Amino acid sequence: MLTARDRHVKDGEPIVIGWRERVSLPQLGVGTFSAKIDTGARSAALHATDIERDDHHVTFVLPLPKRRHHCRLPLKGMRKVKSSSGHTETRAVVETEVKIGKLILRMEVTLTDRTDMGVAMLIGRNSIGHDFLVHPTKTNLLSARKRKPT
Repeated sequence: MLTARDRHVKDGEPIVIGWRERVSLPQLGVGTFSAKIDTGARSAALHATDIERDDHHVTFVLPLPKRRHHCRLPLKGMRKVKSSSGHTETRAVVETEVKIGKLILRMEVTLTDRTDMGVAMLIGRNSIGHDFLVHPTKTNLLSARKRKPT
């Protein structure tokens, strides 16, 4: 399994990633779902509902198709985030592992309601770092979908 330190494929060449990838959140026990890789966004955002926080932890529900995961993580802080529509929102920030194919990245993720956004997670440029190139027309380059047996 690759970690963030093993990102380079060979001789410092960046990893090419699709604009959409299948990801999982192993720390939360969440299996694969679709995420959008967006170089126009700075940070990562995860679709969450029923968000409740105290001084040290945040609990939330991650509603995915056909499943709802109840999650609890340490609260890393609060952050003001401006959406692409210009709306500013203060969001809870957590840190978790995001698995894309065999690669595991540890990243800060903000929690917000992404009901109308099409995918449950958006991964921005600061979350993946400079070691990646995002292919604008390809999907699932690191996280090939398993084909159903015929």
